[in-house]
Amino acid sequence: MLYKGSCHCGAITFEFEASAIDSGLKCNCSICRRKGAMMSPFTIAPTEIRISAEEGTLSTYVFGSGIAKHHFCNRCGIYPFHQTLRLPGHYRVNLGCIDNLDIDALPFDVFDGASL
Repeated sequence: MLYKGSCHCGAITFEFEASAIDSGLKCNCSICRRKGAMMSPFTIAPTEIRISAEEGTLSTYVFGSGIAKHHFCNRCGIYPFHQTLRLPGHYRVNLGCIDNLDIDALPFDVFDGASL
């Protein structure tokens, strides 16, 4: 399936292909707890995701080791995806940013990112 998503204002869009999304993942690390986002339970290779951003809107926050890169829109503040710590350069997407996906109906697992 082709999935499309965006930040709230639409300045950042993304799309990728994957099998049906039937669950999510929440992380208990300090940043994810504060964001409250439900992430894709799978990672996406950089060659498998197409990201488009209006000039100057895609911002990145890094902390700790600096390996994970948390991307957000500096216009509306929404966090659509990040590059992972355990698989650098690969992405997880914020399922709440995907068009026509009801995340409230998805079961989810909790990832123990606080222990990394």
